[in-house]
Amino acid sequence: MEPAAIEASPYQDLYIYYLSGRFRPGRDFDPEHYIGCWEEGEFSFLFFTHPNMALVETTVNRLAGLELLDHYHMTYDQWQGGDIVPCRIGRFAISPPWFKVDKKNTATTIVLDPGVVFGTGTHPTTRDCLEALQLAFEDTPLRSALDLGTGTGLLALAAARMGCPKVLAADLTLLAARTAQKNVRLNGLSERILVVQGDAEKFMDFPSDLVVTNIHYDVMKNLIGTSGFLKKKRFILSGLMRSEAARIESTLAGLPVEIIRRWDQDGIWHTFYGASY
Repeated sequence: MEPAAIEASPYQDLYIYYLSGRFRPGRDFDPEHYIGCWEEGEFSFLFFTHPNMALVETTVNRLAGLELLDHYHMTYDQWQGGDIVPCRIGRFAISPPWFKVDKKNTATTIVLDPGVVFGTGTHPTTRDCLEALQLAFEDTPLRSALDLGTGTGLLALAAARMGCPKVLAADLTLLAARTAQKNVRLNGLSERILVVQGDAEKFMDFPSDLVVTNIHYDVMKNLIGTSGFLKKKRFILSGLMRSEAARIESTLAGLPVEIIRRWDQDGIWHTFYGASY
């Protein structure tokens, strides 16, 4: 039987406005029904829960360097690639806030409002990272962790739920960082998790026992080349396709590290869990 929602999802429909240029309207831009802006290179995507073409056109005309290229209407489930419902991954029960949460088992429950950010736990790399996290905390005491490319904050939340007292979660995209911060508050973990917005490479030297990064290959290849990477007791590297994983494994072979376990999902997605000597 499917779990019953206690309230309606706040994201029934999405209205997306596709812009050329970086959308920087100022901190006071917070119109009704606005979810946020996702930047991808030199393009921006504005998300609303109700149509707002007039406001978007007015704002685009007011700001230099912007052009409205297109607009879309889709359901929230279409955007996320499926229904957002509670699921269990390993020891964790992951649930959106509009479903009833088992408050008796808070140590294994993660409340997750993904908004329009990807990272609900259903992707193979996210599932493998959660399994790798469990192995890492079973293997050795870990008092601090880095989650680089945190997205919704799911992996940072899982690390904190497993007892890690200090977690730094970083994402380059401001909308992702804000989403992760919201989820930290939803889970009452603000004393354990600090969310920041910024380039992952700028945080790799931050002292920590563990680093988790489910991120683009172009970023990861630079992360593992830093001195900060070798100072971590444990590492989890994911989000890698086959050829990318082969190049990362080749680089790791020349470093004083050991790959403890590999995950290979249908020959497509790869994850490494390892330790520094």
